[in-house]
Amino acid sequence: MKLLQIKMYKRINYIAAILVLVCGLSAQAQVTTSSPYSRYGLGNIKGSLLPQLRAMGGISTAVGKVTGFNYINMQNPASYAGITLTTIDVGMSAGLTNLSRNNLSETSFNSTFSHLAFAAPVTKRSALSFGILPYSDLGYSYRNTTKVDTTTLDQLYEGEGGLSKAYLGYGYRFGDHLRIGGNLEYIFGNLQTTRATEFQSAGSYNAKLQNKNSVGGINYSYGIQYDFNIGKKTIMTLGYSGSTSGKINSTQTSFATFYTRDLNGNENPAADTLNIANNGKSNLTLPLTHNFGISIQQNDKWMIGADFRMSKWSATSINNVNQGLQDSWGASLGGQWTPDAFSYNSYMKRVDYRLGFNYDKTYIKIGNQDIKQMGASLGFGFPLPTANGGSAFYKINFTTEFGQRGTLTDNLVKEKFINFHLGFTLNDTWFRKYRVD
Repeated sequence: MKLLQIKMYKRINYIAAILVLVCGLSAQAQVTTSSPYSRYGLGNIKGSLLPQLRAMGGISTAVGKVTGFNYINMQNPASYAGITLTTIDVGMSAGLTNLSRNNLSETSFNSTFSHLAFAAPVTKRSALSFGILPYSDLGYSYRNTTKVDTTTLDQLYEGEGGLSKAYLGYGYRFGDHLRIGGNLEYIFGNLQTTRATEFQSAGSYNAKLQNKNSVGGINYSYGIQYDFNIGKKTIMTLGYSGSTSGKINSTQTSFATFYTRDLNGNENPAADTLNIANNGKSNLTLPLTHNFGISIQQNDKWMIGADFRMSKWSATSINNVNQGLQDSWGASLGGQWTPDAFSYNSYMKRVDYRLGFNYDKTYIKIGNQDIKQMGASLGFGFPLPTANGGSAFYKINFTTEFGQRGTLTDNLVKEKFINFHLGFTLNDTWFRKYRVD
């Protein structure tokens, strides 16, 4: 019994060290995005997807356990019911973004902590999960130069911040085929935007308007999955997941100031505050979402799947002001192949190989142009050796996404990106009762 306790403490210390390392690295990273399209709505919506699902184009609605390994799929909480081992997943993300407009182009790099998730079986038919991950990112900075009579003006637009999501979920299995689940989600964070008008002549007084929106509130998501046996080792799964059109608390503070710039172009402290307005508590309306999915898999070998999603962003409002967004929809296609999950003489045969594609008509429409996003993804799941024949299973998941958003038509911005996602996954037999003779 003491030996089992010692092994348990070693495992906890090992995972704790990894979490401290990852969180320490992420604290030094840039926690923002660089996209002018994040100006609209709530910013760039991240989606509740871990690296292993992003590698398959983002399919998730009908995905549970793949090739015998436990995933935490918070996008559809019904999948929790298939978790049979204590599972921890932690990771980071990084990305290169190139923005182009006419003959202008610039490239930026950003990185951030991406997720921390935990799941464990409660009974033979159910499991719970909790964690934290980004909900949206806001980050942009650009200027437009105009001329009024003989005076040249610069219009500056900046935004920073984002929302995070902490969740607690539970999934239950009825019989051998039906699973249902739900998540209780707390969405919180700050969205700050700045708009300024500057005169190009030195010493001129410039005006700036800043808005800070502090958000915090509860939302709900839910899901269902059903399995069909279509062969001796082949299973087809149908899935549905969605989230409510909830209203969460929002407090907006606005203030306008006068300021000048020195001869080197640096901004001086505010010369005067024109107005301070604390609008008090209001609300932010989240969209009603629906996700439909199908997957087919052969145990311990391969899986392919497809998702279709839609969200009613046209009803989204902040502080009772409709944001002028349009309803969005998208589709994903992807899969995973493991040559031989139990191979003893070839490590590469035990590796998971993943590929996926996605297409989305986003909630942004500028003029007559729908802003669309498309991409392809490639990923690998690298199993790690188990020490001393223990019961734990470790895997490093690495994913690369290539994609673009927007268009050069009508003088708009085309955004090309390469995103990298790294996750560490542990499956182990924690919290089990052991019999002692």
